[in-house]
Amino acid sequence: MCNDYEQYVAWAEYCRMMASLALRIPSHQTELDLPQAGDIHINDPPPIMRRAADGDAIELASMTFGFPPAGPKGGPVFNFRSEGRQFVNSKRCLVPASGFFEFTGAKYPKAKHRFTLNGSSFLAIAGLWREAAGNKPPTFTMLTTEPGPDIAPYHNRQVVVLQPENWAAWVDLTKPESELLRPLPAGSLLVETVRPENA
Repeated sequence: MCNDYEQYVAWAEYCRMMASLALRIPSHQTELDLPQAGDIHINDPPPIMRRAADGDAIELASMTFGFPPAGPKGGPVFNFRSEGRQFVNSKRCLVPASGFFEFTGAKYPKAKHRFTLNGSSFLAIAGLWREAAGNKPPTFTMLTTEPGPDIAPYHNRQVVVLQPENWAAWVDLTKPESELLRPLPAGSLLVETVRPENA
């Protein structure tokens, strides 16, 4: 599943996209709130997009990738199955990314495939976030669903990539989960193999 993504989203492009969607950005935020990163992994602290406390803007907030383990022997929960669940009482967020990666092959290093949203300079993955607890920082996880036609040849699950027109609908849950948390139609995601198997 997706445990590696990139965030090369230019601040000007982010502002342009948000304006086109009539989503307000807090006036105090700048490009420093959207740092560039080539490979974001579990336990890294990238920004997520969430409804600001005033309820009027979508803010960027740095959080640790992966919910804390549920038990003493488990690892961070970085992907969370969405099917059959309701999220009205959850803290919902968007994970901005210029692309995300899936891996294929049996031997290390596996082939690495980069997925981007067709027709858009960046994408947003549906996520959940949790407040800081004790000495632990706030955290987030990505929601997953069955694979769509663009992902199925590479993996048997996929993260939920939302079309931009559904970003606010997920954050505010103004549409049913079943309409939002599903794979996109064929051709929505472009794939590029950035590292062949065993390369």
